[in-house]
Amino acid sequence: MSENIRISPEASLQGGRPIPRDGSDCVRFMVVSGFLGAGKTTTMIALAEYMDRAYGKVALIANDLGANLVDTKLTQTKGCTIEEIASGCICYQMDNVIDKVRRLRDREGAFFVMSDIPGCGVGALDHVYHRLADECAGEITLAPFTVIVDPERLRMIMPEKADIHLPEELVYLLKLQLEEADLIVLNKADLLTGEDIEHYVSFLKEACPDVPVMVISALEKTGIAELAGFIVSHESALKNFSVRYDEKFFEAEGKLTWYNRRMFMKTLDGSAIDCNAVVEDLIEGVRMGLIERKRNVPHLKTFATAGEGDFNKCSLIGVDYDIEQAAAFEGSHDRMSMIINARAVCESRPLARLMDDALDEICDQHGLDCQVFFTECFGMTDEGR
Repeated sequence: MSENIRISPEASLQGGRPIPRDGSDCVRFMVVSGFLGAGKTTTMIALAEYMDRAYGKVALIANDLGANLVDTKLTQTKGCTIEEIASGCICYQMDNVIDKVRRLRDREGAFFVMSDIPGCGVGALDHVYHRLADECAGEITLAPFTVIVDPERLRMIMPEKADIHLPEELVYLLKLQLEEADLIVLNKADLLTGEDIEHYVSFLKEACPDVPVMVISALEKTGIAELAGFIVSHESALKNFSVRYDEKFFEAEGKLTWYNRRMFMKTLDGSAIDCNAVVEDLIEGVRMGLIERKRNVPHLKTFATAGEGDFNKCSLIGVDYDIEQAAAFEGSHDRMSMIINARAVCESRPLARLMDDALDEICDQHGLDCQVFFTECFGMTDEGR
Protein backbone atom coordinates (compact mmCIF):
# COMPACT_ATOMS: atom_id res chain seq x y z
CA MET A 1 0.00 0.00 0.00
CA SER A 2 1.42 3.37 -0.97
CA GLU A 3 0.89 6.21 1.47
CA ASN A 4 2.02 8.93 -0.97
CA ILE A 5 -0.81 8.96 -3.51
CA ARG A 6 -3.04 12.02 -3.19
CA ILE A 7 -6.65 12.05 -4.26
CA SER A 8 -9.37 14.57 -3.56
CA PRO A 9 -12.61 13.52 -1.84
CA GLU A 10 -14.52 14.60 -4.96
CA ALA A 11 -12.50 12.29 -7.21
CA SER A 12 -13.31 9.33 -4.99
CA LEU A 13 -17.01 9.49 -5.82
CA GLN A 14 -16.72 8.20 -9.38
CA GLY A 15 -18.37 4.90 -10.24
CA GLY A 16 -21.47 3.16 -9.03
CA ARG A 17 -24.66 2.36 -10.89
CA PRO A 18 -27.65 4.71 -10.54
CA ILE A 19 -30.98 3.21 -9.57
CA PRO A 20 -34.15 4.67 -11.07
CA ARG A 21 -36.77 5.88 -8.62
CA ASP A 22 -39.77 4.23 -10.29
CA GLY A 23 -42.29 4.56 -7.48
CA SER A 24 -42.47 0.80 -6.92
CA ASP A 25 -43.17 -0.84 -3.56
CA CYS A 26 -39.54 -1.96 -3.24
CA VAL A 27 -37.89 -0.89 -0.02
CA ARG A 28 -34.19 -0.06 -0.08
CA PHE A 29 -31.99 -1.65 2.56
CA MET A 30 -28.46 -0.84 3.67
CA VAL A 31 -26.03 -2.35 6.16
CA VAL A 32 -23.78 0.12 7.99
CA SER A 33 -20.63 -1.61 9.18
CA GLY A 34 -17.55 -0.27 10.92
CA PHE A 35 -15.21 -0.66 13.85
CA LEU A 36 -16.19 -0.02 17.45
CA GLY A 37 -16.54 3.71 18.08
CA ALA A 38 -16.45 4.74 14.42
CA GLY A 39 -19.80 6.52 14.73
CA LYS A 40 -22.21 4.13 13.01
CA THR A 41 -25.22 5.07 15.13
CA THR A 42 -24.55 8.81 14.92
CA THR A 43 -24.20 8.50 11.15
CA MET A 44 -27.43 6.52 10.81
CA ILE A 45 -29.34 9.06 12.91
CA ALA A 46 -27.95 11.99 10.91
CA LEU A 47 -28.87 10.24 7.65
CA ALA A 48 -32.37 9.40 8.88
CA GLU A 49 -33.05 12.96 10.01
CA TYR A 50 -31.91 14.39 6.67
CA MET A 51 -33.51 11.76 4.44
CA ASP A 52 -36.86 11.99 6.22
CA ARG A 53 -37.00 15.59 5.05
CA ALA A 54 -35.41 15.22 1.62
CA TYR A 55 -36.61 11.85 0.31
CA GLY A 56 -39.21 10.16 2.47
CA LYS A 57 -39.61 7.93 5.49
CA VAL A 58 -36.44 6.24 6.75
CA ALA A 59 -36.25 3.61 9.49
CA LEU A 60 -33.37 2.09 11.45
CA ILE A 61 -32.59 -1.33 12.89
CA ALA A 62 -30.26 -1.40 15.90
CA ASN A 63 -28.32 -4.65 16.15
CA ASP A 64 -25.96 -6.08 18.73
CA LEU A 65 -24.95 -9.33 20.39
CA GLY A 66 -26.40 -8.33 23.75
CA ALA A 67 -29.66 -6.89 25.05
CA ASN A 68 -30.67 -3.44 26.38
CA LEU A 69 -29.04 -1.36 23.66
CA VAL A 70 -27.93 2.23 24.24
CA ASP A 71 -28.29 2.86 20.50
CA THR A 72 -32.02 2.14 20.55
CA LYS A 73 -32.65 4.55 23.43
CA LEU A 74 -30.54 7.29 21.86
CA THR A 75 -32.23 6.92 18.47
CA GLN A 76 -35.67 7.17 20.05
CA THR A 77 -34.76 10.52 21.63
CA LYS A 78 -34.09 11.85 18.12
CA GLY A 79 -37.57 10.92 16.94
CA CYS A 80 -36.32 8.31 14.47
CA THR A 81 -38.31 5.18 13.67
CA ILE A 82 -36.37 2.20 14.98
CA GLU A 83 -36.63 -1.54 15.51
CA GLU A 84 -34.17 -3.65 17.48
CA ILE A 85 -32.54 -6.99 16.76
CA ALA A 86 -30.61 -7.97 19.86
CA SER A 87 -28.86 -11.05 21.27
CA GLY A 88 -27.08 -11.89 18.03
CA CYS A 89 -25.73 -10.47 14.78
CA ILE A 90 -28.19 -9.96 11.92
CA CYS A 91 -26.03 -12.32 9.87
CA TYR A 92 -27.57 -15.24 11.76
CA GLN A 93 -31.11 -13.86 12.13
CA MET A 94 -32.09 -13.35 8.52
CA ASP A 95 -35.72 -14.38 8.90
CA ASN A 96 -35.98 -11.77 11.63
CA VAL A 97 -34.25 -9.16 9.45
CA ILE A 98 -36.61 -9.75 6.54
CA ASP A 99 -39.62 -9.57 8.86
CA LYS A 100 -38.40 -6.27 10.38
CA VAL A 101 -37.75 -4.70 6.97
CA ARG A 102 -41.21 -5.68 5.71
CA ARG A 103 -42.83 -4.40 8.90
CA LEU A 104 -41.04 -1.06 8.66
CA ARG A 105 -42.11 -0.77 5.02
CA ASP A 106 -45.73 -1.81 5.50
CA ARG A 107 -46.56 -0.37 8.93
CA GLU A 108 -44.27 2.67 9.08
CA GLY A 109 -44.19 3.54 5.37
CA ALA A 110 -40.40 3.43 5.18
CA PHE A 111 -38.87 3.54 1.70
CA PHE A 112 -35.35 3.10 3.11
CA VAL A 113 -34.20 0.90 6.01
CA MET A 114 -30.67 0.78 7.36
CA SER A 115 -29.18 -1.55 9.96
CA ASP A 116 -25.84 -1.65 11.70
CA ILE A 117 -24.02 -4.79 12.83
CA PRO A 118 -21.90 -5.29 15.98
CA GLY A 119 -18.82 -3.09 15.99
CA CYS A 120 -16.24 -5.71 15.04
CA GLY A 121 -18.69 -7.72 12.96
CA VAL A 122 -17.84 -9.00 9.51
CA GLY A 123 -19.66 -11.24 7.08
CA ALA A 124 -22.89 -9.31 6.48
CA LEU A 125 -22.11 -8.87 2.79
CA ASP A 126 -22.24 -12.63 2.32
CA HIS A 127 -24.84 -13.61 4.92
CA VAL A 128 -27.22 -10.65 4.55
CA TYR A 129 -26.80 -8.98 1.17
CA HIS A 130 -26.42 -12.09 -0.95
CA ARG A 131 -29.35 -13.80 0.74
CA LEU A 132 -31.58 -10.78 0.27
CA ALA A 133 -30.51 -10.56 -3.37
CA ASP A 134 -31.38 -14.24 -3.87
CA GLU A 135 -34.65 -14.38 -1.93
CA CYS A 136 -36.12 -10.86 -1.94
CA ALA A 137 -35.04 -9.34 -5.25
CA GLY A 138 -38.57 -8.27 -6.12
CA GLU A 139 -39.22 -6.34 -2.91
CA ILE A 140 -35.87 -5.26 -1.44
CA THR A 141 -33.16 -3.36 -3.32
CA LEU A 142 -29.69 -3.12 -1.82
CA ALA A 143 -27.96 0.20 -1.27
CA PRO A 144 -24.14 0.21 -1.09
CA PHE A 145 -22.68 -1.88 1.72
CA THR A 146 -21.29 1.03 3.73
CA VAL A 147 -18.32 0.88 6.11
CA ILE A 148 -17.73 3.77 8.52
CA VAL A 149 -14.14 4.43 9.59
CA ASP A 150 -12.76 6.93 12.06
CA PRO A 151 -9.30 8.49 11.87
CA GLU A 152 -7.96 7.04 15.12
CA ARG A 153 -8.72 3.42 14.26
CA LEU A 154 -7.69 3.88 10.65
CA ARG A 155 -4.20 4.93 11.71
CA MET A 156 -3.65 1.40 13.07
CA ILE A 157 -3.34 0.09 9.51
CA MET A 158 -1.69 3.11 7.93
CA PRO A 159 2.08 3.32 7.42
CA GLU A 160 2.50 5.15 10.74
CA LYS A 161 1.06 2.05 12.49
CA ALA A 162 -0.38 4.03 15.39
CA ASP A 163 -0.40 2.10 18.65
CA ILE A 164 -3.71 2.75 20.39
CA HIS A 165 -3.29 -0.25 22.67
CA LEU A 166 -5.55 -2.65 20.83
CA PRO A 167 -4.33 -6.14 19.96
CA GLU A 168 -3.17 -6.95 16.44
CA GLU A 169 -6.04 -9.41 16.08
CA LEU A 170 -8.56 -6.54 16.13
CA VAL A 171 -6.56 -4.73 13.46
CA TYR A 172 -7.19 -7.81 11.32
CA LEU A 173 -10.96 -7.39 11.78
CA LEU A 174 -10.75 -3.76 10.67
CA LYS A 175 -8.99 -4.84 7.47
CA LEU A 176 -11.70 -7.44 6.80
CA GLN A 177 -14.40 -4.80 7.21
CA LEU A 178 -12.78 -2.60 4.58
CA GLU A 179 -12.62 -5.53 2.16
CA GLU A 180 -16.42 -5.87 2.31
CA ALA A 181 -17.17 -2.24 1.48
CA ASP A 182 -19.08 -0.93 -1.51
CA LEU A 183 -18.60 2.52 0.01
CA ILE A 184 -16.18 3.74 2.67
CA VAL A 185 -17.17 6.77 4.77
CA LEU A 186 -14.48 8.59 6.70
CA ASN A 187 -16.25 10.03 9.74
CA LYS A 188 -15.25 12.66 12.33
CA ALA A 189 -13.98 15.16 9.77
CA ASP A 190 -14.61 17.85 12.39
CA LEU A 191 -11.49 16.57 14.14
CA LEU A 192 -9.30 16.85 11.03
CA THR A 193 -7.61 19.53 8.95
CA GLY A 194 -8.01 19.63 5.19
CA GLU A 195 -4.53 18.17 4.82
CA ASP A 196 -5.40 15.36 7.24
CA ILE A 197 -8.52 14.49 5.25
CA GLU A 198 -6.55 14.35 2.02
CA HIS A 199 -4.01 12.05 3.68
CA TYR A 200 -6.63 9.62 5.00
CA VAL A 201 -8.63 9.56 1.76
CA SER A 202 -5.45 8.96 -0.24
CA PHE A 203 -4.61 5.97 1.92
CA LEU A 204 -8.09 4.51 1.63
CA LYS A 205 -8.15 4.84 -2.13
CA GLU A 206 -4.78 3.13 -2.41
CA ALA A 207 -5.69 0.41 0.09
CA CYS A 208 -9.17 -0.19 -1.36
CA PRO A 209 -9.00 0.51 -5.09
CA ASP A 210 -12.28 1.00 -6.96
CA VAL A 211 -14.20 1.65 -3.71
CA PRO A 212 -15.75 5.15 -3.45
CA VAL A 213 -14.73 7.19 -0.41
CA MET A 214 -16.80 9.95 1.16
CA VAL A 215 -15.98 12.25 4.06
CA ILE A 216 -18.48 13.35 6.72
CA SER A 217 -18.87 14.62 10.23
CA ALA A 218 -21.93 12.83 11.56
CA LEU A 219 -21.74 14.96 14.72
CA GLU A 220 -21.81 18.26 12.82
CA LYS A 221 -23.88 16.78 9.93
CA THR A 222 -21.43 17.90 7.24
CA GLY A 223 -21.35 15.73 4.13
CA ILE A 224 -24.63 14.03 5.10
CA ALA A 225 -26.62 15.41 2.14
CA GLU A 226 -23.99 14.14 -0.30
CA LEU A 227 -23.86 10.74 1.42
CA ALA A 228 -27.65 10.46 1.35
CA GLY A 229 -27.73 11.27 -2.36
CA PHE A 230 -25.15 8.59 -3.07
CA ILE A 231 -26.80 5.75 -1.14
CA VAL A 232 -30.22 6.55 -2.60
CA SER A 233 -28.95 6.54 -6.18
CA HIS A 234 -26.45 3.65 -6.14
CA GLU A 235 -26.71 -0.05 -5.48
CA SER A 236 -24.44 -2.69 -4.00
CA ALA A 237 -21.91 -4.33 -6.29
CA LEU A 238 -22.63 -7.62 -4.42
CA LYS A 239 -18.99 -8.56 -4.36
CA ASN A 240 -18.12 -12.19 -3.70
CA PHE A 241 -16.57 -11.83 -0.26
CA SER A 242 -16.67 -14.58 2.32
CA VAL A 243 -15.05 -14.21 5.72
CA ARG A 244 -12.06 -16.45 6.19
CA TYR A 245 -13.03 -18.25 9.37
CA ASP A 246 -9.45 -19.23 10.14
CA GLU A 247 -7.36 -19.29 13.30
CA LYS A 248 -6.61 -15.59 13.03
CA PHE A 249 -10.30 -14.73 12.84
CA PHE A 250 -11.18 -16.78 15.92
CA GLU A 251 -8.23 -15.32 17.82
CA ALA A 252 -9.63 -11.86 17.05
CA GLU A 253 -13.12 -12.86 18.17
CA GLY A 254 -11.67 -14.29 21.38
CA LYS A 255 -10.18 -10.94 22.40
CA LEU A 256 -13.53 -9.22 22.98
CA THR A 257 -15.97 -9.37 25.88
CA TRP A 258 -19.50 -7.94 25.69
CA TYR A 259 -20.91 -6.28 28.80
CA ASN A 260 -24.46 -4.90 29.14
CA ARG A 261 -26.21 -3.64 32.27
CA ARG A 262 -29.50 -1.87 33.03
CA MET A 263 -29.99 -0.27 36.45
CA PHE A 264 -31.76 2.40 38.48
CA MET A 265 -30.09 4.75 40.97
CA LYS A 266 -31.49 7.21 43.48
CA THR A 267 -29.98 9.35 46.22
CA LEU A 268 -30.24 7.95 49.73
CA ASP A 269 -31.38 11.26 51.22
CA GLY A 270 -33.70 12.28 48.36
CA SER A 271 -31.62 15.30 47.38
CA ALA A 272 -31.02 16.30 43.76
CA ILE A 273 -27.40 15.96 42.63
CA ASP A 274 -25.29 16.43 39.51
CA CYS A 275 -25.99 13.15 37.71
CA ASN A 276 -23.58 14.10 34.92
CA ALA A 277 -20.80 13.76 37.49
CA VAL A 278 -22.13 10.35 38.52
CA VAL A 279 -21.96 9.06 34.95
CA GLU A 280 -18.48 10.44 34.36
CA ASP A 281 -17.18 9.07 37.67
CA LEU A 282 -18.56 5.64 36.82
CA ILE A 283 -16.86 5.63 33.42
CA GLU A 284 -13.65 6.89 35.00
CA GLY A 285 -13.78 4.06 37.53
CA VAL A 286 -14.12 1.53 34.72
CA ARG A 287 -11.24 3.17 32.85
CA MET A 288 -8.94 2.97 35.88
CA GLY A 289 -9.88 -0.65 36.52
CA LEU A 290 -8.96 -1.56 32.96
CA ILE A 291 -5.68 0.36 33.11
CA GLU A 292 -4.79 -1.43 36.34
CA ARG A 293 -5.33 -4.77 34.63
CA LYS A 294 -3.55 -3.63 31.42
CA ARG A 295 -6.75 -4.05 29.43
CA ASN A 296 -8.71 -1.73 27.15
CA VAL A 297 -12.23 -0.90 26.01
CA PRO A 298 -12.57 -0.14 22.27
CA HIS A 299 -16.06 1.19 22.96
CA LEU A 300 -18.12 1.89 26.07
CA LYS A 301 -21.48 3.65 25.82
CA THR A 302 -23.87 4.86 28.50
CA PHE A 303 -27.36 6.27 28.27
CA ALA A 304 -29.11 7.68 31.34
CA THR A 305 -32.55 9.26 31.72
CA ALA A 306 -34.05 11.21 34.59
CA GLY A 307 -37.57 12.01 33.39
CA GLU A 308 -39.12 14.93 31.50
CA GLY A 309 -36.92 14.28 28.48
CA ASP A 310 -33.66 15.01 30.30
CA PHE A 311 -30.92 12.53 29.41
CA ASN A 312 -27.19 11.94 29.30
CA LYS A 313 -25.24 10.10 26.58
CA CYS A 314 -21.52 9.38 26.99
CA SER A 315 -18.96 7.16 25.33
CA LEU A 316 -15.33 6.12 25.63
CA ILE A 317 -13.29 4.69 22.74
CA GLY A 318 -10.27 3.58 24.76
CA VAL A 319 -8.55 4.01 28.10
CA ASP A 320 -6.22 6.65 26.60
CA TYR A 321 -9.07 8.89 25.41
CA ASP A 322 -11.27 11.50 27.04
CA ILE A 323 -14.90 10.74 27.78
CA GLU A 324 -17.13 11.98 24.96
CA GLN A 325 -20.38 13.52 26.20
CA ALA A 326 -22.90 13.66 23.36
CA ALA A 327 -25.69 14.89 25.64
CA ALA A 328 -25.70 16.11 29.23
CA PHE A 329 -28.42 16.37 31.86
CA GLU A 330 -29.71 19.93 31.93
CA GLY A 331 -30.75 19.83 35.58
CA SER A 332 -30.00 18.12 38.88
CA HIS A 333 -31.92 14.95 39.78
CA ASP A 334 -32.46 12.61 42.69
CA ARG A 335 -32.74 9.50 40.50
CA MET A 336 -31.91 8.13 37.08
CA SER A 337 -32.17 5.00 34.97
CA MET A 338 -29.04 3.92 33.15
CA ILE A 339 -27.84 1.48 30.50
CA ILE A 340 -24.19 0.52 29.97
CA ASN A 341 -22.92 -1.21 26.83
CA ALA A 342 -19.21 -2.06 26.74
CA ARG A 343 -17.03 -3.97 24.30
CA ALA A 344 -13.76 -4.63 26.11
CA VAL A 345 -10.46 -6.29 25.39
CA CYS A 346 -10.62 -8.04 28.73
CA GLU A 347 -11.61 -11.47 29.99
CA SER A 348 -15.24 -11.67 31.07
CA ARG A 349 -14.77 -12.48 34.77
CA PRO A 350 -12.34 -9.66 35.59
CA LEU A 351 -14.45 -7.26 33.52
CA ALA A 352 -17.56 -8.14 35.52
CA ARG A 353 -15.66 -7.61 38.77
CA LEU A 354 -14.21 -4.24 37.84
CA MET A 355 -17.63 -3.05 36.64
CA ASP A 356 -19.11 -3.99 40.02
CA ASP A 357 -16.24 -2.27 41.84
CA ALA A 358 -16.73 0.94 39.84
CA LEU A 359 -20.47 0.93 40.57
CA ASP A 360 -19.93 0.34 44.30
CA GLU A 361 -17.43 3.19 44.41
CA ILE A 362 -19.69 5.80 42.82
CA CYS A 363 -22.63 4.73 44.99
CA ASP A 364 -20.50 5.34 48.09
CA GLN A 365 -19.07 8.56 46.70
CA HIS A 366 -22.40 10.12 45.71
CA GLY A 367 -24.67 8.58 48.35
CA LEU A 368 -26.68 6.40 45.98
CA ASP A 369 -28.82 3.31 46.24
CA CYS A 370 -28.64 1.16 43.10
CA GLN A 371 -30.96 -1.54 41.81
CA VAL A 372 -29.53 -3.66 38.99
CA PHE A 373 -32.22 -5.16 36.78
CA PHE A 374 -30.13 -6.86 34.13
CA THR A 375 -26.48 -7.76 33.59
CA GLU A 376 -24.77 -9.87 30.96
CA CYS A 377 -21.06 -10.34 30.49
CA PHE A 378 -19.68 -12.80 27.96
CA GLY A 379 -16.73 -13.43 25.73
CA MET A 380 -17.29 -14.56 22.17
CA THR A 381 -15.47 -17.83 22.86
CA ASP A 382 -16.66 -18.44 26.43
CA GLU A 383 -17.40 -22.08 27.00
CA GLY A 384 -21.10 -22.85 27.18
CA ARG A 385 -22.18 -19.60 25.55
